[in-house]
Amino acid sequence: MKYGIAIFPSKKVQDEANSYRKRYDPHYALIPPHITVKEPFEADEEQLETEIIPELKKVARESHPFKIHIRKVSSFTPVTNTIYLKIEHNDDIDTLNDKLNSGALPHNQEYSFVPHITIAQKLSDEEFSDVYGSMRMLDFDIEDKLDRFQLLYQLENGAWSVYETFRLGE
Repeated sequence: MKYGIAIFPSKKVQDEANSYRKRYDPHYALIPPHITVKEPFEADEEQLETEIIPELKKVARESHPFKIHIRKVSSFTPVTNTIYLKIEHNDDIDTLNDKLNSGALPHNQEYSFVPHITIAQKLSDEEFSDVYGSMRMLDFDIEDKLDRFQLLYQLENGAWSVYETFRLGE
């Protein structure tokens, strides 16, 4: 089965992201706004119970709640026409990502970690140019406190569902 690890921000942040996602993100119905802190990976039930979940509990215990700040949008162009709420550099979220890609967990990080919340993806070049052109003029002043991460699993229809939640510092 395919699993992933994400952080769901507060309702206020999700509402802000969804105000764009419902129009520009075809994955809108598959998963709420989130910060991916570990790329999806394959695992079986035994691996999950004996290796992965114990390691996630350890990572959560060794980590502590932290704040994030979002001030603008950015994009992954020219690699993809994805637009996202850019999370300002933060050692805490970088450290969490490092811990989730080491130890007993699968080491499957394909790209450099860029903490973000996707608000638009799979846009045509023309649509991307228009949407990003107007969105990058927007200023945001969003602060949020993150105190947990979720182990997710993917359903047959492509949607993601929470398997277990891990509170930081516990």
